[in-house]
Amino acid sequence: MIIEIGDKLVSDEIFEKEFVCNLNACKGACCIEGDDGAPLKMEEVNLLEDHLDEIKPYMRPEGIAAVEKNGVFYMDQENEPVTSLVNGAECAFVFLDEEGITKCSVEQAYRDGKIDFNKPLSCHLYPIRVQKYRSFTALNYDRWPICKDACSLGEELGVPVYRFLKEPLIRAYGAPFYKDLEKVAEELIANKNK
Repeated sequence: MIIEIGDKLVSDEIFEKEFVCNLNACKGACCIEGDDGAPLKMEEVNLLEDHLDEIKPYMRPEGIAAVEKNGVFYMDQENEPVTSLVNGAECAFVFLDEEGITKCSVEQAYRDGKIDFNKPLSCHLYPIRVQKYRSFTALNYDRWPICKDACSLGEELGVPVYRFLKEPLIRAYGAPFYKDLEKVAEELIANKNK
């Protein structure tokens, strides 16, 4: 079922599916798996280029080399900008923490107050994937086998996708949109309990 909220078409799976990232289990596999880099908006490309010097101290040498050789992004098969990759595999902006978990150097620079923007919105919103059309934006739940542990943890904790992604949803679409999501969730629960 699709729910219309303003100019957004929201999949009901965002309310029904449960999800909480479990980095101890997956080790941040989403940053090193997949066919392309992380989807970027052009304004994010500009931010990455403008603040690369502040982000580089968090990056691995091979990520820095990839970005210096190829830039912070490339155009994917759909002619959309995505983050540069190291050897056609992991995102150039990853680093490994002391437990061997893949983390984002952009996010870490943001958390440390070195830059004033967080990781790419497409990463922050995952497992929601956004598709823009001429007159509306579609928000869909994305299934990826490497996230099975996140689904299990979400079910264990009873956290639906929209609640897990409160911060990035507000970042992307504002607090009023998130309030609308909460109202829809309440209505769905009320209808289910009838």
